[in-house]
Amino acid sequence: MKFTDGYWRKRDGLTVLHPAHYLDSTTGPDSLTVYAAVRPVRQRGDTLNAPLITVTLTAPAPDVIRVTIDHFQGGVAKYPNFSLTEEPVDVAVDAVSLTSGALTAQFRDGEEWGLDFLAGGKRITGSGWKGMGVVDTLDGGHYVHEQLDLGVGETVYGLGERFGPLVKNGQSIDVWNEDGGTSSEQAYKNVPFYFTTGGYGVLVDHPGKVSFEVASEMVSRTQFSVAGQSLSYLVIHGPTPADVIRRYTALTGRPALPPAWSFGLWLSTSFTTSYDEDTVNKFIDGMAERDLPLSVFHFDTFWMREFSWCDFEWDTRTFPDPPGMLKRLAGRGLKVCLWINPYIAQRSPLFAEAREKGFLVRRANGDVFQWDLWQAGMGLVDFTNPGAREWYADKLRYLAQMGVDAFKSDFGERVPTDVVWHDGSDPERMHNYYTQIYNQVVFDVLREVKGEGEAVLFARSATVGGQQFPVHWGGDNSSTYESMAESLRGGLSLMSSGFGFWSHDIGGFEGMPDPAVFKRWVAFGLLSSHSRLHGSTSYRVPWNFDEESSDVLRTFTHLKYRLMPYLFAAAREAHETGLPVMRPMVLGFPDDPATAYLDRQYLLGPDLLVAPVFSTSGEVRYYVPAGRWTNFRTGEVVEGPRWVTETHGFDSVPLLGRPGAVIPIGARTDRPDYDYRDGVTLRLFEPIAEGTGSATVPGPSGETTTFTIERSGTTVTVSRTGDPLPWNVQWGTEVLEVPAGQDSCALTVE
Repeated sequence: MKFTDGYWRKRDGLTVLHPAHYLDSTTGPDSLTVYAAVRPVRQRGDTLNAPLITVTLTAPAPDVIRVTIDHFQGGVAKYPNFSLTEEPVDVAVDAVSLTSGALTAQFRDGEEWGLDFLAGGKRITGSGWKGMGVVDTLDGGHYVHEQLDLGVGETVYGLGERFGPLVKNGQSIDVWNEDGGTSSEQAYKNVPFYFTTGGYGVLVDHPGKVSFEVASEMVSRTQFSVAGQSLSYLVIHGPTPADVIRRYTALTGRPALPPAWSFGLWLSTSFTTSYDEDTVNKFIDGMAERDLPLSVFHFDTFWMREFSWCDFEWDTRTFPDPPGMLKRLAGRGLKVCLWINPYIAQRSPLFAEAREKGFLVRRANGDVFQWDLWQAGMGLVDFTNPGAREWYADKLRYLAQMGVDAFKSDFGERVPTDVVWHDGSDPERMHNYYTQIYNQVVFDVLREVKGEGEAVLFARSATVGGQQFPVHWGGDNSSTYESMAESLRGGLSLMSSGFGFWSHDIGGFEGMPDPAVFKRWVAFGLLSSHSRLHGSTSYRVPWNFDEESSDVLRTFTHLKYRLMPYLFAAAREAHETGLPVMRPMVLGFPDDPATAYLDRQYLLGPDLLVAPVFSTSGEVRYYVPAGRWTNFRTGEVVEGPRWVTETHGFDSVPLLGRPGAVIPIGARTDRPDYDYRDGVTLRLFEPIAEGTGSATVPGPSGETTTFTIERSGTTVTVSRTGDPLPWNVQWGTEVLEVPAGQDSCALTVE
């Protein structure tokens, strides 16, 4: 929300109070509360009719400081709230400052009001003149805002899944979940968290609507505001973006580790296409005949009868024997995913049951909230009701026990605010937070039935903490290069917001992609953390496009499966540290200013650079940071820093290994879940530094094998600890085969 009319004036109808004078403070063992007058207090008379703004500092974790700005504190507490994991902190407090780890928040105690954040003796940001404000409107509304300074050249990232420019400077963004598609300013996954190249991140601790004006209303500041009389935010010190992400996800939760099979190729029936079990079998047979190894088959909406979503019952007109079909698919080595959502159509037998039990969201007069959007007369499951959660979970539990392996938890954004929740939750705060409860219910069922490490979703909506329940996909895009690019921007923005795993609809959801678009998107899709072929009104099997499409899909599916030792190690890193599998370049190279605005390329894990091709001609331009990078396919060395322009066929994409990287390559191309240690090839990328390095290759059941790489002069020795399986070493185009049982080898390098 914007409050100013230019630099000097406020907008009509607003009364805004700003802290102007540090009056005094009180300290606790781990807190500092400052009382700020809205005008200078020089004599007793200045204290009359003079509002105070109360600013409280605490430290929920090392290198993190919470700031709470209060006007009136007598309001009833509202919920839900984000679930944050706090850690013990040694806090240093005095009358004007509080220190947590390397981060200090310090008030100016003269007549010039200000709150500065310092790290390493340097001011990284702060709230200066008229930065904090409490606002009253003519219609009785109340808001609190804060403005944090941005340095010259400082760029801002995050705020959830946003399909516009990756850098948020100059944008006005409302954190409010909507079903708006990928071509709008709306987003399915809104997260009131951002990080900057200034060495810090900010989480606004409010689950409802948060408005951000990033270097827009005040062009040298990031402003954020919420409705009400209080605003709480956390400043998270880096100093690097990766450090900020680690600390942010320690607070808000780190993603579960998805099962290895989920990284394989998913194929759906597509949304409104006509299909039955025979159609499904033809798709699966066609993929097998073309050596296109599938991991998951996804049944979209019409696995249930029309006008009945969700009743969680198979439409026996098209699927007469669901348990038998699931068993047959499992016998072919396939996992099965089913589409669901949290809406109960009036025609569904479950509607009357849920209505009578009080499991549907109601209006203030007691009526069930209903509308005809999506499904006729649908109601919304009230997940704040423990009985409703268990009731919904039991429907999914039955399907999981039948043989379903995953759920596509669609929707969760169309949540009304003119309703009453079972537990008394504030409707504005519940709008975004609803998806967190919804996805957790679904995820917990899968974890219960399938076991720890086997649960995975294909979720669309999310908020803070949603990263704990992977995977999330980018929603409804279109079958164009432009939409392919906006999907990537949305994914990189989400990865900048604490999410570790992400996918998108290969070929685009709406429309029928041109064969060239489909083939370019295949490369991008298989070089994402998760990969799904899915459409709206048309099938996404490759032979529907042209003969070459199957060849391209085979090439990149096989490539991904061979990359699985590397990708699964990156997945474990996401699970353990919060760093995403797909990373914006600025996350990997924060000291290279050329990476700040790059949104058409990314790092896949820590050591592979990917630049999708967004043209039929194959021409692509991408940036290579400093060092000797190696083309993964050809072995050609590209010296950075510089821009590179290349032309690629449909079977190729810029894929470069980082200087000095050691990337384990698997031996199989038929599936993503295998013993990655068996026949693994350690590919060494030049230049190998003098000294000792290591690489870890995960096994199928949590075990790992560690390889040590030691260079002395021109001799590189690679040693293994653990298993007796055969392995290989690749340097350039040369591959050394190491027999089973041999634990070391040596090679000569220049």
